Amino acid sequence: ILSYLILSYIILSYLLLTYTVSPKVASNQFHLCLRFLSGDHVFKGFNNDALLSNESFPELDDHHHVDHVDAAFHMHFDDDPSHEHMFFFLDDNVFSYNAYKLEDGYPKKIHEVFPGIPDHLDAAVECHKGECDEDSVLFFKDHDVYHYNIQTKAHTASTLTTMPNCTAALRFMDHYYCFHGHMFSKFNPKTLEVPAEKYPKEARDFFMKCRDHTEHSERERCSRVDLDAITADGAGHMYAFRGHYYLHKAHGSDAYTADTIENDFRELHSDVDAVFSYNNHTYMIKGNDLYIYQVGEHNTLLDGYPKPLKDELGLEGPIQAAFVCDNEHTAHLIKGNHIFDVDMQTTPHVATNDRPLTHFKKINGAMCGADGVTLIDGNHFYKYESIMLMVASKMLPEAHKVSVELFHCDH
Repeated sequence: ILSYLILSYIILSYLLLTYTVSPKVASNQFHLCLRFLSGDHVFKGFNNDALLSNESFPELDDHHHVDHVDAAFHMHFDDDPSHEHMFFFLDDNVFSYNAYKLEDGYPKKIHEVFPGIPDHLDAAVECHKGECDEDSVLFFKDHDVYHYNIQTKAHTASTLTTMPNCTAALRFMDHYYCFHGHMFSKFNPKTLEVPAEKYPKEARDFFMKCRDHTEHSERERCSRVDLDAITADGAGHMYAFRGHYYLHKAHGSDAYTADTIENDFRELHSDVDAVFSYNNHTYMIKGNDLYIYQVGEHNTLLDGYPKPLKDELGLEGPIQAAFVCDNEHTAHLIKGNHIFDVDMQTTPHVATNDRPLTHFKKINGAMCGADGVTLIDGNHFYKYESIMLMVASKMLPEAHKVSVELFHCDH
């Protein structure tokens, strides 16, 4: 069930250790305790079970049936009377808790406690001086963001244009995060700018360990559905594509992680036909189009792409598989039951050296490395020491099961 929960509302509370620490370093001595709120449940920390919100904060139910919380934040400003209080926002009301006890006189109307801040908020997060101009709280509603000064009670408003609307916001380890449903973006609290890397990301892969990479990775590794494509780059990293997802195994690691194709190769979305790696670029073929991505922290589509496959590599689609061997400059493209060579160092690229591959019903993917050529046919793969032996072979070599011997599943 947790796999499909939308991570809607988050607060951050700090619990002091039993010994005294100086104010200067106190924030670094706190034990961090995250609370994730979704609907009428709260998750304490990364791994614990879901509890009803009204078990920890019963007054929320006394005044308002707690089927949701609009926003919440932890007030952690030493000079403020509400230091170490937690604020919950429900419709036009605000609840203030100190050590899990509702303060006298609460709930109050939001405008009484935070003048100028609207009702029915989407998110809120504290922002410390230095990270913001002054000790502040950022309130989010639709496209509007309100920087509220704790001391003066003045606020300034701006429009959120750098990322989707926030359904929750969080300060964690001196960084700020805005959540959009089950996705999240890191942002600068002063400028609201998002760093130049791939955001939004999947929140449940980073903040909720009950649904981390394992869920997708286990399913994709051990699926009986045929792969769409596979490749290994010069650094020894392996990538396998199926439907909307891809698996990645880093060089020197036995662990596979899964992510959506759209997250890392946004323009492709899904259903890749063939992929090969060459010269720090990933060549991805889909139908009659070729997409070329610059490999890096963010896979960046080269300007002008996608381009027609025929113009770029000399063949029309569909292409079943493609690969380049280590330290070579020839791309080998498999179309139907034929294999072609494309010299990547000469332009225009032309497909030449047409040779038949007669032993396979359908080749789903291929890659080439120091141990030779791997061809994937359905749920099995076959190893050849070289391309020449693969083409010249009169019979199939030993079959290996993809899920068991490639992805280390038990079936």
